[in-house]
Amino acid sequence: MTTRSLTRRPRADERLSGALARELLVFSLAGELYGVDLAGIREILTPPPITLVPRATPDVLGVCSVRGLLVTVVDLRRRLNVDAATGTRRTRILLAPARDDEVVGLVVDEVKHVLRLNDAEIELAAGVLGGDVSEHVMGIGRPAGGPVIVLLDIRSLVTSGKETRQ
Repeated sequence: MTTRSLTRRPRADERLSGALARELLVFSLAGELYGVDLAGIREILTPPPITLVPRATPDVLGVCSVRGLLVTVVDLRRRLNVDAATGTRRTRILLAPARDDEVVGLVVDEVKHVLRLNDAEIELAAGVLGGDVSEHVMGIGRPAGGPVIVLLDIRSLVTSGKETRQ
């Protein structure tokens, strides 16, 4: 299932309020809700067979082929230091572009939905979580009448650990 780009024309209510909404892909991981910028996701896949890679970092599950493209598959639970779990039928891989035309797949427990948040519903990490924040957390989303969503930096997630492997 291919996602659409974040580049779009603002809706009338957004133009009037002056707050352009951000579109986020919301997914679950270890019972918590996380969101990433929808524009940073190329595709959502049901996990294909994954080939193990010897001497890879612990968060790299292996590689897989997606229409002839070799994709590095990362266990997002391990990358975020969350308890490990086995995959279910709802497990998905989020494909995101990394540096040098590489594509990285991030394994998540379940993709929930696309959510629009305006700037008033987003609190940046430094103001919410203090100075000692994971490099991957951008902030917190607080949609009106909805659950709190941890907002992650997709670029940080797909490039983390590359410096040690090169």
